[in-house]
Amino acid sequence: MPGHTRTDLTRLRAALTIFFALDGFLFAGWVVRIPAIKEQTNASATTLGLALLGVSAGAVITMILTGRLCRRYGNHQVTVACAVLLCLSVALPPLTHSPVALGAVLLVFGSAYGGINVAFNSAAVDLVRTLRRPIMPSFHAAFSLGGMIGAGLGALLAGVLSATQHLVGLTVFGLLVTLPAGRTLLRIPAPTPPDSAPRAESRPPRRPAPRTRALVITFGVIALCTAYGEGALADWSALHLEQDLDTTPGMAAAGYSCFALAMTLGRLTGTRLLERLGQTRTLVAGGTTAALGMLLGALAPVLWIVLLGFVVTGLGLANLFPVAIERAGTLAGPDGVAVASTLGYGGMLLGPPAIGFMADWFSLSVALTSVAVLAATAAAVALLTHRATQR
Repeated sequence: MPGHTRTDLTRLRAALTIFFALDGFLFAGWVVRIPAIKEQTNASATTLGLALLGVSAGAVITMILTGRLCRRYGNHQVTVACAVLLCLSVALPPLTHSPVALGAVLLVFGSAYGGINVAFNSAAVDLVRTLRRPIMPSFHAAFSLGGMIGAGLGALLAGVLSATQHLVGLTVFGLLVTLPAGRTLLRIPAPTPPDSAPRAESRPPRRPAPRTRALVITFGVIALCTAYGEGALADWSALHLEQDLDTTPGMAAAGYSCFALAMTLGRLTGTRLLERLGQTRTLVAGGTTAALGMLLGALAPVLWIVLLGFVVTGLGLANLFPVAIERAGTLAGPDGVAVASTLGYGGMLLGPPAIGFMADWFSLSVALTSVAVLAATAAAVALLTHRATQR
């Protein structure tokens, strides 16, 4: 760990953990206010789905560019800049009064969200390589924990504060958190990867064999199926509870909180689960569990069963994306991670408008069963891939 003391690395880990948690907190705060914003903008399910596409579109576009910004200015600097933009942009949706305006401001919000995810994940990878300890799941658990707290707080405030008051409050809180955490990131230089990294980078990259490329794409498909489900529950779970089960806005917001809690617990125990089951069994079991849970969450007529379904879905989906990305990286290095991540975020891009269209054609509860279908598809793909590689 040349150039860094143990204290520096501990402070750096704490600062990055705070940013992961803040990201989840702010995103969940926006999510639980979607029903109120829908009513304010007089959006149909379809037009709301198109407006929500702005978040995913902005995120995917920015993710492509953020890597270059990180190489030029540094992971820590880009993390802080994107955090400030994220805090400011979360207050914009309640200021809109049409689906078009909502889509425009969500494009800005999504750009900040995508940028900070690339930047702080890149910073976390550097830290993991420097410490040579598998601490990455702890960062993603912090994101899920932040989402759970943000959704829970939103449930408490839904009947007390307007959407404008709530989201402006998140802006102020986020900036107050960013100030000390950002100062820490900017003062501590990015840690230097192990000595083997430069030698590896100096070699010309070899093009993966066709079989390897096919396997990478396969794991990318698993990531896509998983991200579709996460995006669908984030954007539509509160509206499903409020619209289809006639719950209060506060109880509707609690639905995503249950999902986020389950995701947090699943990621905190993910390492132990992988050690016991292995990667393939974890993928198959997780996809199957998520499919069964989402059928309950989408179709059950009783509130507590729906909430139970969200919990089961969260536990099932928790480790699918990380495992798929790790497998792709093992097969083809950074190129494998890039391909699988692009497909994964493509699923998040596809989810909101697809659910919106299906909700208009059929119903929102039927549309949400598509999450179960794709989770089962992920399990089947993982099983078939394992059998193919054993031949």
